Order: sequence, then structure tokens, then C-alpha cells
Amino acid sequence: MPAVNKPSNPPGGIAKCPTGIVGLDQITNGGLPRGRPALLCGGAGCGKTLLALEFVVRGTTQFDEPGVFVSFEEMSDELADNVRSLGFDLDDLVKRKKLAMDYVRLERSEIEESGDYDLEGLFVRLNHAIDSIKAKRVVLDTIETLFSGLSNTDILRAELRRLFRWLKDKGVTAVITAEKGEGTLTRHGIEEYVSDCVIVLDHRIHDQLSTRRLRVVKYRGSAHGTNEYPFIIDEEGISVLPVTSVGLEHAATTARISSGVARLDTMLSGRGFFRGSSILVSGTAGTGKTSLACSFARATCQSGERCLYFAFEESPAQIMRNVRSVGIDLEPFTVGGLLSFHASRPSLYGLETHLAVMHKRIDAFKPSVVIIDPVTNMMTAGLARDARSVLLRLIDYLKGLQITVFMNSLTHDGNTIEQSEVEISSLIDTWLFVRDIELGGERNRGMYILKSRGMAHSNQIREFVLGRQGIELVDVYLGPAGVLTGSARIAQAAKEHALETAGRRDLKRQQAEMLSKRKAFEAQIAALQAQILAQDQATEHLVADTQANVSRGQLERRAMALSRKADSGGGRTNGKESRK
Repeated sequence: MPAVNKPSNPPGGIAKCPTGIVGLDQITNGGLPRGRPALLCGGAGCGKTLLALEFVVRGTTQFDEPGVFVSFEEMSDELADNVRSLGFDLDDLVKRKKLAMDYVRLERSEIEESGDYDLEGLFVRLNHAIDSIKAKRVVLDTIETLFSGLSNTDILRAELRRLFRWLKDKGVTAVITAEKGEGTLTRHGIEEYVSDCVIVLDHRIHDQLSTRRLRVVKYRGSAHGTNEYPFIIDEEGISVLPVTSVGLEHAATTARISSGVARLDTMLSGRGFFRGSSILVSGTAGTGKTSLACSFARATCQSGERCLYFAFEESPAQIMRNVRSVGIDLEPFTVGGLLSFHASRPSLYGLETHLAVMHKRIDAFKPSVVIIDPVTNMMTAGLARDARSVLLRLIDYLKGLQITVFMNSLTHDGNTIEQSEVEISSLIDTWLFVRDIELGGERNRGMYILKSRGMAHSNQIREFVLGRQGIELVDVYLGPAGVLTGSARIAQAAKEHALETAGRRDLKRQQAEMLSKRKAFEAQIAALQAQILAQDQATEHLVADTQANVSRGQLERRAMALSRKADSGGGRTNGKESRK
């Protein structure tokens, strides 16, 4: 018996063997059980062989763990050709002794069921392949072919236990594929009971849309995700969406990001949206939702950050052409690598596959902003409740990465304003509503903020104007005539301007009249003051003349008294003396 590579169990859990498959290691909390067999089962076309082969290839290329792939259905050169389009060069790995491939041909008619049936021949071939490259990983594809000639359940169970025990004793991490049975996980209904880890793959069709899903049915000795997880097969292999529900543990920042419309930033307490928040713009067709989204994309790219734009209605070229007419040129940013479009019809995939593709694009591009235009088209790829579930998981995923998500929602006339078509309004941080306002034979646009969590925001309606210079938010007219927009607003503004002009002219005329009257009154006052001054002067002359006359009279009387030789003192003479 060759030396056995026994795995060491880490404290608090079993040893794990990472698969290297995007998302699968997260679901299994680190990978498959190291040194133990894992069963991979499912129907035709669900991806069993590819996942098993990728497990071996990733182990060789990423973890320096050589592997052995034993196929009972496809020849080695056929397998190599099938996965070459995924970038897997199996021939090169075989040459470098990193991979050993063996095709074991088994015919049911050649298998004799007896008490002496065993797997010694397979063990010999496996042992040689493992020892030749010091393999750590082994794949057997598929086990039904190996036991196709056995109908005795006791013999089958015994041989299965023996095979799994031999792989454990060898110390290799094994993946064994099995076909789905009728009402059972596998055709024999026994393999899942003797396996330490069982993963079920499923390829289902709903409303002509296909979705592949994966579920970990059991995992001895380890916690694991128990839900169904969508996965995709693309040019890079298998990618598993690792979440169906994310805990509410994402961080919340006070940093802001501009909306690209200065007046809208002002309405949002002057600084724009919260970074890492979710924004929903609802409105009927033709209200300018895509223009708002593109304005936000331009502002993001102008700040040197990346924006990923998921378009479900128009091609990137059409979007860029249309918004160029309102002064928004996105082409320089696509050329510079700051803006990336991913355009597809919702009917191209099922909802879960759409979510998996979006995860993959986001992980690869690493944007600061993600735009989904419109999010309501997701409902055409599945049921409304499934669309809501997908969007819930996507929003939580983006918030966990502090990525700002901007979504457009198409509403229909007659719908309740406070309810979005996909019923995700409760998940939204900032909700803008754009609507048509019909008045005076015109149809204009209006915008207001339904809610914006965590910030003071305007409660005013603004007219939403699209012009060659971009987006402009204009104050609507609110007054006795109601809410006026467009030509009615302009006419009312002109009328008010004329009234204001006339009022200013009247004011100037009245001010001139008052000035003239003031001057006239001041002239009258000056004349009266001159008259009073003249009278004062005349009175003063009269007083002076009177005093002068009095003084002259006194002098004259004295002189007369002296001439009559009267008392020189000028006093009055005694009467007696006068009579003598």
C-alpha cells in the first residue's frame, strides 16, 4: 500500500480543499472536505462534468495540487476539445505532469454480477495515476456507468462504500459525478448516503427561460449555505452567485456624490446623493429618466470614478446618440475606460442568471456607480416576486461594496405614485419622481423628491427641462392659477414681469412728483423765511430809531434848561424858591 496523504484537521472544523470556482468556496465555507469524497449529482446538461473538471484544473493552476480525471463516458481528447474554449489547456497540464486523464471503457453487457464483483482493476489504475503525478485531487465521471450492470442493492452499496473508503484511505479529495434519478438525487438512490458532501445541480426552464442552480444538500462536519444558488457557464468557466440573502451589515458613509444636475444637488441639501446608497427614478415613458441616469454617469466619470451601465432597452450606441442631443457626451468616457455598458434583453436569461452575470461584471469592472435602466424590465424575465427578490439581493450586494446604484423604473398611468412597479420602494434611500404635466395644450415634465433618507431635502416641484445645454430644473409657478409649466409658466412670468415693470415706472413717477413738490415747498419756505428776516430787520431798525429819538429828546431838554439858567444839576427847582 503506498503512502497515504492524511489531511490535518484545523481547530474547530474539518480541513477544506478550495475549489477555485467563483462563489462555490463561499457557499461551502472554504471548499470541499479535504481528503474525503464529494458527490456531484444532477440531470443532463446541468454542468456536472464541467464543474468537476474545473475543480481539478483550478487545483492544479491555482493551488499547485495535481489531479486525476477518470472518465467513463468521454475520451480524453474529446474532453480537452470541449473545455479549450474556456481557456483550459488540458494537454499542456498533462505534459507538465500536473494532470492525469484516463478513459475507462465499460460495457454493461461485459459486467457480470456475482458475489465476486469488485473494483480492484479500477483501484489499480487510480493508484498508478495518483502516484505518477502525486495527485491531491481525483474526479470520477460518472459513477452510474461504473455500476450500470449491478441491480443487487446490497452489492452496489458494498462496492460504493468500498470505493469511497479507498479514496479516503488514499488521502485524496475526490469529486464523483452522478446522474439524477426518478424521485431521488441519484439513479441508484444510494450514493448520497455514503458521501460526505452532496451537491445538486439543476437546469430548469420557466417561461422559456433557462436557469442553472446549485444546492449543497449535505456537508458532514461543516456549516454551509443551504439555499439554491444560480450559476452561469461562460468563457471563463463556472461562476456561482454566492448569496441569496445578505445580512444588513453594510456600512453607511456620510460622503456624497453629485447627481450631475446642479439644481438637483441643491434640492438634496446642496451636496447630492449619499455614496453607496440606492437611488430610484420613477416615471412614465418620455419623462427623461435615461437622461438623468446618463447625467449621473457623466458626473461620476468626470470625477475619475468608474460607472457600469446595465441597459435593458437600448444599445449603448443608441443611448449615447440620444443623450448627446441634450448636451451629454459619454463617448470619451467609454473610450477612456471609465464607463462600461452591458446591454442585453431581459429575455436572454432567467432572473437568477441575470443576477449572476451582473455580479460577475461588477466584480470584474469594480465600479463606483452601477446604473440599471430600466429595472422594471427585469419582470419580463420572471415573476414579480422573483424580480423583487433578485433586486433585493443585488441592492444589498452593492451596498456591501459601497457601490452607489441608480435605477430607473417605468411606471404606467393610473398607478399609485408611492408604489414602484417592482415594489422595491422600501429598499430605496432616495426616490425621485418625474412626471408629465398637461396644461394649456402642452405636455411638460415635473420632478420632485418623494424621499431621501438621512438628509434634509426640498419638497418643491421643479419643472424638468431638457435642452441642448443639458438638464435644467426650473421653479414652477404656484399661485391662484395653480401649477403652471412650459408656455403657461413663461406667459405668467412675462405677465408678472410686465406688472413689475409698470409698478417700477409708477414708483419712479411718484418719486419724481414728490421730489418736485418737496422743492416747491422748500422754495415757499425759503420765501417765507426771507419775509420773516426782512420783518425782523425792519423791527430792529424801528427799535433803534425809537431809542435814538428818546436820547435826542433828553439832550434837547437839558440844553434848553441850561439856556434858561436853570439848575445846572438839571434837577427840578424847589417850588418855594421859584415863587420868591
